[in-house]
Order: sequence, then structure tokens, then C-alpha cells
Amino acid sequence: MRPSAAVLALAGCLAALGGLVGCDFELNDGRTATLTYTEDARAAYNEAMAAFQAKDWEDARALFGEVKRLFAYSRYARLADLRIADLDFEQGKYPEAISEYRAFIQEHRTDRNVEYAKYRMAKALYLDIDDTVFLPPAEERDQATTLEAYKEIRTFLRQYPRSRYRDDAAYMLEVVTGRLVRHELYVARYYLKEDAFDAALARIDYALRTFPGSGLDPEALVLKGETLLKMKKPDEARAVFESVIRDWGGPFAVTARRFLDEMGGPRGAPAKKAASGRAPAGPQL
Repeated sequence: MRPSAAVLALAGCLAALGGLVGCDFELNDGRTATLTYTEDARAAYNEAMAAFQAKDWEDARALFGEVKRLFAYSRYARLADLRIADLDFEQGKYPEAISEYRAFIQEHRTDRNVEYAKYRMAKALYLDIDDTVFLPPAEERDQATTLEAYKEIRTFLRQYPRSRYRDDAAYMLEVVTGRLVRHELYVARYYLKEDAFDAALARIDYALRTFPGSGLDPEALVLKGETLLKMKKPDEARAVFESVIRDWGGPFAVTARRFLDEMGGPRGAPAKKAASGRAPAGPQL
């Protein structure tokens, strides 16, 4: 991409005068204009934004680069940094965008656009979570990016409780929290299948403690009760199943009731062994 005539003229003025005063130059239509440093920067930034809005990504990137180079001491240089991150975001280059948003936040801590940069960084992390049909189920994959997104979104909501981006951030937090809890329950079920009961219980308790409000608490609690039952801790298991029925209801309350019936009913009733000798399996929701 070749810089526009306006940008070249501005560059020439700044090179000649050090950017300290205005200068005259001829526009394409023959008019002559005198621009100050700030006005020059705004004109160059607006030209870059026109390319950005037209989705002419290559030209927009080059023009924003010129804004940063020629007008490094203007607020438009900072805005150009942010727009370059937006360029990568809009093209789905999320790792690059995350790095650029993070750099903007660190270098311009008091800038009024930090809130926007933090939101977009969290959004980029959220969108960078792999979710294609060609990969294993979500709960089986590495959750490093999901966990990072969870932390960034929670931090954003804590720092900006009245943000205009709050609703979208809250939705993203709900999604990533559910995914993290499902991963922990997937691992817990694997340990339970391998009779590694202590490890299964540890993963369930970790999920309940670390990710409150996931909406998956009754599922986790039923799995915890089943694990306790296999650990030959019927009193603790019964207490967990009763809490699901009392506090949560829904389909997992039905499963909890089924476990209790197999154990002999309400607290204090004699235990009744299932005909198969095994505890009933709960639904896999």
C-alpha cells in the first residue's frame, strides 16, 4: 500500500519543521490548508479508520502504523495501538489481539480506553477457546485458555461492575465456568471408574469450591454422594443426597432420591442393598 498524498504531505511538513508548528500544503482539489500537529494526527487517524471500516485490513494496518510513527506524542498514536489490536481481533487472530490489548493496558494504565481493552482481551480469550467438531469433547481438552478467560472475565466484572459490556461479560463467564466444572466432573468420573475415590472426591470438591454458581452444583453433589457411597461412607453420602433434594430439586434430585431408596430410604432407616449389588447410575446431563 502506498501512503496517501495527504499523509505524504503531512510527513514532509513534520520532517521540515519538527512537528512544532503548522504548515501549508496543497490538497488534491487544489485547496491549501494549514494544519496543526493535532489536526494532522486526527486527519491521518481518520484516514486509517476509513480503511478499517471498509475492512481493508492491509491498508488500515499500514495507515495506523504511520499514525504511530508520525504522531507518536498524540492521543491518536494510542488509539492507533488499540485499533491495530482490533484489526487482529476482527480477523480472528486472537492470540495476537490478546497480546496487543495487554500491551495497551500495561502502557496506558490511565487511558480512558483501558476498560474497552480489558473487555476485548477477555472476549478474545473467550473466542480463542477451541470448539470445533474435529476436536475431542470440550470437557476432555486442556483448559488452560478457558481458565485464563475465566480469570480475566471475573477480574473485568469486579473492576467494572456497571460497564456497558457487563451483560456480554456475564454471559461469557457463565459459559466458561460451566466448561471448567464439566471438565472437573469428567476427570472425577474417570477416577471413580478407576476406583481412585479420594482423587475423585478431591476434583469434585475443587469444582464446587472454586467455581461457585456454575449451575452444575446438583450434578456435582450427586457424583460426590455416589463417590462417598463407594467409599463406604453411607451417612455422609445420605447427607449429600438429602441436600440435593432439599436445596436444588430438578432431575438430579430424582437421581438423589433413587440413591436414597437404594440405601433404605430416609435417614435412620435400615440400609437396603440393590439387587445388583451396585449403586444406581445417575443421569449424564
